[in-house]
Amino acid sequence: MVAAATLTIDLGALRGNYRAVRAAAAPASAGAVLKADSYGLGAERIAPALYDEGCRDFFFAHLAEALIIRPILAPDARLFVMNGLQPGTERVCAEAGLIPMLNSLEQVANWSALGVAAPEPLPAVLQFDSGMSRLGMEPAEARRLASEPALLAGVKPLYAMSHLACADDPADPENGQQLAAMGEVRTLFPALPLCLANSGGVFLGPDFHGALVRPGIALYGGIPNPPAEKVISPVVRLDVPVIQTRTVPPGTRIGYGGDFVAPAEMRLAAIEAGYADGLPRHLGGTGAAFFEGVRLPMVGRVSMDSVVIDISGLPPGTLRLGSRVELIGPHQTLDQFAAAADTIAYEILTRLGRRYQRIYKD
Repeated sequence: MVAAATLTIDLGALRGNYRAVRAAAAPASAGAVLKADSYGLGAERIAPALYDEGCRDFFFAHLAEALIIRPILAPDARLFVMNGLQPGTERVCAEAGLIPMLNSLEQVANWSALGVAAPEPLPAVLQFDSGMSRLGMEPAEARRLASEPALLAGVKPLYAMSHLACADDPADPENGQQLAAMGEVRTLFPALPLCLANSGGVFLGPDFHGALVRPGIALYGGIPNPPAEKVISPVVRLDVPVIQTRTVPPGTRIGYGGDFVAPAEMRLAAIEAGYADGLPRHLGGTGAAFFEGVRLPMVGRVSMDSVVIDISGLPPGTLRLGSRVELIGPHQTLDQFAAAADTIAYEILTRLGRRYQRIYKD
């Protein structure tokens, strides 16, 4: 309660976004990506809310993330580790009942060796590189895996998986090229259902849906591509209090380095959030706060714990110590806030610090 700024997370909107994605992807199943602590919003609160909404497939980047959430979800929930496993962690993963995505023949061999010694083969997802050149087995590895069944002796493959690189732009030809690449993979593994679509991929159409989609940013209120804008609702609101107000004469230098010089008399307010709270330094000179619909530009550099805003557009005395201004909310969406910092909604969410008072409403 002593935290100054408040980050409000609307679990009802989160649930609504999941329902919207699930409807768009039907008849495919819809999972949920909870990596990076549910994009910074708190996986221990997000996971049960989505489970109650019917989600049963949850995706994490790291093994450690999945291990934290496994005890708070019912046994019928499936937890996937998208980065696969580091050598020596296979037994921990198996004993926790987690499902790795195997990105290389080395990972396949390590997981299969454990599965051969187990009572039955261990479930896994086979990840293939379809053109992003990041994670996944290359075409030659896929062909070898298909031609040598013994490599999968201890593995029970559940899906053939890949990741779309350009789903934020429905017109990008890379989307179709990656879909075609996965079509070739599936000729090698015809019994394996497809898991391809991320948030953006869900809104590229049914060709991309496969059997299971794994939305992330769309659940948290980010707009992955234009078609999603009609059905995705905001989930977060960020309100920050004023620390101090002042009036400065023309020629006053403001902030570190004196980067901004007041062109005329200005009324200013320092607000209690900075780059330690996840506000990118790029916001200095481009970002803004809002108060009752009035845009209040940020002036000077973003500091570690504060940033200065121009409140000259408000009547004198409107803002004072403790008044709150909106950084993300009805007057400035998450994506607009990110664009002002020349970044993306994903980065903004995952950078939001732990100093905010977090309010979950449902």
